[in-house]
Amino acid sequence: MTPQPYPKAPDELFGDFFLDVQLSRDFPDSKTFVDCVPLMAPEAILALYEAQKNKPDFYLKAFVNQHFTLPDTPTSAFTSDATMTTTDHIEALWDVLTRAPDLPVEGSSRLPLPYPYVVPGGRFREIFYWDSYFTLLGLKQSGRINLIRNMVNNFAYLIDTYGFVPNGNRTYFLTRSQPPVFALMVQLLAELDGPDVLTRYLPQLQQEYTFWMKGRDDTAELVEHLVHLEGGLVLNRYFDPTPRPRPEAYVKEVELTEAANAVGIESKTLYEHLRAACESGWDFSSRWFSDGQSMETTSTATILPVDLNCVLYSLETTLRDAYKQNGNLPESQRFEQWAESRKKAIEQTFWDENREFYFDYDLVTHRQTTSQTLAAAFPLFFGLATPRQAQCVHDRLRADFLQPGGWVTTLIRSEQQWDSPNGWAPLQWIVYKGLMNYGFTETAAGGRDRWLALNDRVFRATGKMMEKYNVVDDTITTGGGAYPNQDGFGWTNGVYLQLMHEKS
Repeated sequence: MTPQPYPKAPDELFGDFFLDVQLSRDFPDSKTFVDCVPLMAPEAILALYEAQKNKPDFYLKAFVNQHFTLPDTPTSAFTSDATMTTTDHIEALWDVLTRAPDLPVEGSSRLPLPYPYVVPGGRFREIFYWDSYFTLLGLKQSGRINLIRNMVNNFAYLIDTYGFVPNGNRTYFLTRSQPPVFALMVQLLAELDGPDVLTRYLPQLQQEYTFWMKGRDDTAELVEHLVHLEGGLVLNRYFDPTPRPRPEAYVKEVELTEAANAVGIESKTLYEHLRAACESGWDFSSRWFSDGQSMETTSTATILPVDLNCVLYSLETTLRDAYKQNGNLPESQRFEQWAESRKKAIEQTFWDENREFYFDYDLVTHRQTTSQTLAAAFPLFFGLATPRQAQCVHDRLRADFLQPGGWVTTLIRSEQQWDSPNGWAPLQWIVYKGLMNYGFTETAAGGRDRWLALNDRVFRATGKMMEKYNVVDDTITTGGGAYPNQDGFGWTNGVYLQLMHEKS
């Protein structure tokens, strides 16, 4: 299928009206307006706005309420019961978080999906890309195999329709993807339905790889997501070239540019780096800050991330296996060579023999960064570390990252949500599985049990599963969140059930 022209995002669709609504701050969360559904054609709304906006009795928020349906939360009609077990709560919540296939609505930012799907919950009313792999882990433990198939089919549909998997099924996400975990989803489904699954989704796996590897034959050092290294090796970065604020975070990003401009950072450059950070899924973290402290120094697009390249190694080996399953041995061998080349590049670029840990690589300074993060567990998750490297990573994780509530994301307290003191479900699974792969069962079980106990404790106190948790002070029940407590949360639910299964 030929990718279709992208529909316009709300900032492009509504122009000055969009700016007026967001900058009025009538909606404290910039995501609210971009998720509204217009009740008539956008052109008609704009005409009415132009005709009415200068009248003395005009009230902007009332105008929006009159001409749009405001979004609600996916669990607005759901009341949790903290007397249930956490597992029973999650089982009850799957149906609440499941959306029916979408119908197209003119002017809506939602990209329609043809099959049922699970949303994270709270303000996240759409499918999210890398979140969904971890959600699938829980759906598998719940026996919801048809829903897994539907989810995988939706991601295949997005690849067929847009040429890649966007951050989520919103028009304002069509400039970026997220960690390319579609291959992990296909592998999970193949475990359930057999190896022919690899052949069934081979076209979409290949297209995703084509998207991330655009520019392989170019001579420039940086070509979109691709980075050419010395010796003919290639690695990847996160990249979104759109030089304007994200519509769903418009006000915050406009305000941030004032601080950036004051220290000589151009708005255009900052917006591109912020969008790249959102493609990483780690939005935001001191990991991406060139000064290690200030968000206005976000430099994601000039950093080679260790975790992204491990995920792409998995995509290459999955394509190797898919082409072999399909009987195309020359293509299978080519992907075997590319995977081995990436493995070599990961070893050379990210492993620091002196610090005995994996670090991201800064393309500006031409040296590894100083940020110590749980991204270092990804080479263990994908089996890329040597036994000695795995031992070193294990020792550092156990000494510095293991906290009373599980694994802390970084060692820096920056007030960003992907830094200390927060822990996140997907990284708990990555660390657990990575340690188990190399036989560190006691440490893996210890981190798993602390995380599960924290999830249980917060659920008993609040009746909710959180997007993230304060793992340093595990007596805090607010979830370490930037948003109000809301019923959910997709990937937390999925990892909880998977880790409970590992415990049994």
